[in-house]
Amino acid sequence: MPDADASLTHDSSARDRDLLAATVREAGALALSMFRTELKTWTKGASSPVSEADMAVNDLIERGLRQATPDYGWLSEESADDTVRLAKRRVWIVDPIDGTRSYLAGRDDWCVSAALVEDGAPVLAAVFAPVSNEFFFAARGGGATLNDATIRATAGIDLDFPRIAGPKPIVERLGMPPDGVAIHPRIGSLALRLCRIGDGKLDVAFAGGQSRDWDIAAADLIVYEAGGRMTMLSGEPIGYNRPEVTHGVLVAAGRDRHKHIIEHFRHRPLY
Repeated sequence: MPDADASLTHDSSARDRDLLAATVREAGALALSMFRTELKTWTKGASSPVSEADMAVNDLIERGLRQATPDYGWLSEESADDTVRLAKRRVWIVDPIDGTRSYLAGRDDWCVSAALVEDGAPVLAAVFAPVSNEFFFAARGGGATLNDATIRATAGIDLDFPRIAGPKPIVERLGMPPDGVAIHPRIGSLALRLCRIGDGKLDVAFAGGQSRDWDIAAADLIVYEAGGRMTMLSGEPIGYNRPEVTHGVLVAAGRDRHKHIIEHFRHRPLY
């Protein structure tokens, strides 16, 4: 843990909480106003879709957060990576629209996701799904909420009839009979999939390889503050604001169930 003088001061913490919540709500409203309208779209990289809505929401969040905290670093899916962030102790990590494919297809399973990371670990997090009006929020040491009501991950260690979301090949490696698991339909937003651990709608969630910091940083803290855990499948904790922002296979679950799953994959690795 960082020293007391290295952590967020009381004043800056309160300011950043209010700033993050207000900015993500405003960003969600903007994204919703452009939802199911005619949008300019293009592809980045090999196959990742981007739209003018992604860019507009990114610009709104960047203005809101960076103007108020000019000494903080910035990492966003829709901004060119500035390695200056690596020298910053506090960094905003943002996915303006997580689940762009769902957004462009007119489906509901997308969100705005943003976190403040300090010394490589998230300390504030907000995930907002505007269509369903679900606003998840967490602060390190302060618990997690959904629309201001406290949320908790499901307790227990058993895997009898669990509610699971994630890539089928990984789920199958749990070795459960086909009628012993309720595999939920794919959730287009990875952040939302992980937040479903925090609010107890899912018991286990996996993420295949290739998730990035902006996909998971906010959900990571929400899961943790709801009494769950999210790590690499090896049990290794996730570090943020590093030169490489891509992560391998991840698992999220309530604390005890998470430990049980990690032990399972130690004896039955994926590869």
